[in-house]
Formats: sequence, C-alpha cells, structure tokens
Amino acid sequence: MSCTLRQALPTDAAVLAELGALTFTHTFGHMYTPQDLQDFLADTYTVEKHLVPLTDPRESLWLLEDEHGQALGFGWAGACKLPVQDLESNAGEIKRLYVHPGHQGKKLGGRLLEAMLAWLEKQGFDPLYIGVWSENYGAQRLYARHGFGKVSEYEFPVGNHRDREFIFKRA
Repeated sequence: MSCTLRQALPTDAAVLAELGALTFTHTFGHMYTPQDLQDFLADTYTVEKHLVPLTDPRESLWLLEDEHGQALGFGWAGACKLPVQDLESNAGEIKRLYVHPGHQGKKLGGRLLEAMLAWLEKQGFDPLYIGVWSENYGAQRLYARHGFGKVSEYEFPVGNHRDREFIFKRA
C-alpha cells in the first residue's frame, strides 16, 4: 500500500476530527458510559478544536493518506500541555497519534511518530513528553522503542470517568 505523509492544513480539520472520534471510540469507547463518551467526543473532536492548532506555528498536525486520499492516521505535536511538575519552558509533546482501526498493525503509527519527533526536534523542543493510557501496552512499547520512559501519571477526564494515564519523557 502506498501512503503519503504530509503536514495537515486547515482544510483537513473535518477529516482530522472525524478520524479522531472514530479511532478514540474504537480504542477506548467500551470504557465509558454512553453519555460520558458522547460528551467527550462532542467537546474534543470538533472542526473548530482542530483548526486552532492548524493555525498555530508552535503546533503541527500530520496526516497519513493512502493513494486515494483516504485518511489512514494522524498525529499532533507541539508545546507540552501535560500536567508535568516543574515543566521545562521549551518542552514538546506528542499530543495525538491515531491510526484508523482498519490499518493498525502496519507500522503506520511509527511512521507518524518519527515525523513528529523530527519536527519537534527541528523546532527546538526539548525534552519531549507523551501521555498514554496506562493499559495501552502496544503504544507504550512503541514509545519505549523511541527512547521514552515513564516519569509520572495523572488522571485524564472523559466525562465523569477518570483514566489512569502515564506521562512518558524522552530527554
């Protein structure tokens, strides 16, 4: 399968929001009440919420498409907003790394991650962080292969539910 990886544009906001909601629901939807999930999706995966980072020079979203222009995955990187104690002023973060459920296991996540890491480093972000669900073992292994390790944890709210999230750091 031939894929193209490119930085996303404001015109991609709807595709990013739709793919984000689909992937989040597929991966995590079973953990929440229908109301908590619905509220979270309605607040998080909107076109408007995706337009903001697409127009911010300290943020970058990446879109991976097949040869027909179908979105296979996307990633979002930029200034760190995780609840890190004594957060470094120039810390960067991998904010999202989503691969369409039908295309997982094809090393597309690694390709997206490498592009975002290169962009973060070129922009001078250091150190780098990523938040990951405590039971997303596959993602944790991917991040470990790229030099990340657990440094702390926090609670990630989805409606009234709180997920145990790990914060990984790459120095």
